[in-house]
Amino acid sequence: MHGTTPQDASTRPSFLGAASCIGFLCFMMFAQIFLLGEDWVTHISLIFAIVVTAIIAMLSGFSWHDIQRGILYGCEIAMLPMLILMMVGVLVASWIASGTIPSLVYYGLQLINPTYFLFTAVIVCAIASLVTGSSWTTAATFGVAFMGIGTGLDVPAAMTAGAVISGAIFGDKISPVSDSTNLAAGVAEADLFDHIRSMLYTTGPALIISAVLFFVIGMGFDGSGVDTSRTDRLLAGIRENYSVGLLAFLPPLVVLVLAYRRVSALAVMVIGSLVGAAMAVAVQGVAIGDMMNFMNYGYVSETGIESVDSLLSRGGLQEMMWTISLGFIGLSLGGLLEKTHMLEVLLEKMGRLVSHSRGLIVTHVVASLATNLFSASQYIAIIIPGRMLVPAYRKLRILPSVCSRTCEDSATVTSPLVPWGLGGAYYMGVLDVSAWDYMGWTFLALITPVIAVLYAMFNLFIWREGERNDVYTYREPEVQAG
Repeated sequence: MHGTTPQDASTRPSFLGAASCIGFLCFMMFAQIFLLGEDWVTHISLIFAIVVTAIIAMLSGFSWHDIQRGILYGCEIAMLPMLILMMVGVLVASWIASGTIPSLVYYGLQLINPTYFLFTAVIVCAIASLVTGSSWTTAATFGVAFMGIGTGLDVPAAMTAGAVISGAIFGDKISPVSDSTNLAAGVAEADLFDHIRSMLYTTGPALIISAVLFFVIGMGFDGSGVDTSRTDRLLAGIRENYSVGLLAFLPPLVVLVLAYRRVSALAVMVIGSLVGAAMAVAVQGVAIGDMMNFMNYGYVSETGIESVDSLLSRGGLQEMMWTISLGFIGLSLGGLLEKTHMLEVLLEKMGRLVSHSRGLIVTHVVASLATNLFSASQYIAIIIPGRMLVPAYRKLRILPSVCSRTCEDSATVTSPLVPWGLGGAYYMGVLDVSAWDYMGWTFLALITPVIAVLYAMFNLFIWREGERNDVYTYREPEVQAG
């Protein structure tokens, strides 16, 4: 018997208390990177932040039961994504053993010109995520293959990762089968296709600018500086040790079809892994016992060719555990901040800034960015600022599709840039590149919020009721209020 739960009553932290929690987290991240020079100890920094947040929450009147419930709430949010991430490790190992990833790298090295490689990565990943509605699936399949191709073309891994993520999150924002697209529309009370149509005004230009930037950067990789002997050895090593052919593309085809048909992402990863494992046994001649070990501990390439072995020795359930533990710890902090109302207290201080459209949208972008940073979840960053600011949009008679668009322009696209967040942890685990390294090359994630703010400053495409033929607006809440 825990008695009355303060978090369900009137107990709330002070603004100073909430700001202290966030300030300590910022200090820990700063100290970790700039004072200690450690990129990969984020877990411990977050644990210290959880301890400080718990202490401040208890001083504010919350019980240990409230604190533990907030931590477990965050873990509950993390559970499904972390299960998917476990299966991604299994899938990558099975697809290497089956010859799928070696085939994608083999043909990609021959077909893709170094000059257009980064541009191609953006466009292909954008199309794939648009079809599947999943940036994660795209990164785990096409993204892994592009990372391998980039290695063969001597393109820096951080650049390749930035191109892959830029393309992947475009589809994740625009696709009608994406979870974040549907969530943002629901939070803002917008029609789904009105929401998508509105996002084209921000995400469309961001994709074009990103593609142009990667095309220009790619001009520096004209192929003259590529060590062709190294590439030749890589191609020969793949050809001699794997059965390369069109049959190897069956697993990604199965994944694309299932994802397009909106099959659960977890089920898609499981099925994709099993198809890859079956092909590895049937086509590549891998023993069943070895295949199970690969799926658990990761595939180990033993061709004797360094470039091949370093590229194709990866994957496995255990390889994902670093990222999975980061996801659970990060979401534990996010759940604690949410359930103890720390985020609400901070966001409420922004209320005076939302009396006009310019301030409202800039505030929404900043609030979502901050929530993404401190909650470690794009879903929380969509829901909390979105729901808190819907009344301000309604009061100014700004269409719901503008609100929903802003949710994604600030929360969805920046998720991969937070190393301790679900998005950042996932991409680091799958692409094997630190978020601190690739964030400067993830142009779409950097450009989209800037476009949203510029539109707000110059009052562009900020539609009000009657200015655009959206399916429905806020009329129902206004009738209830009257």
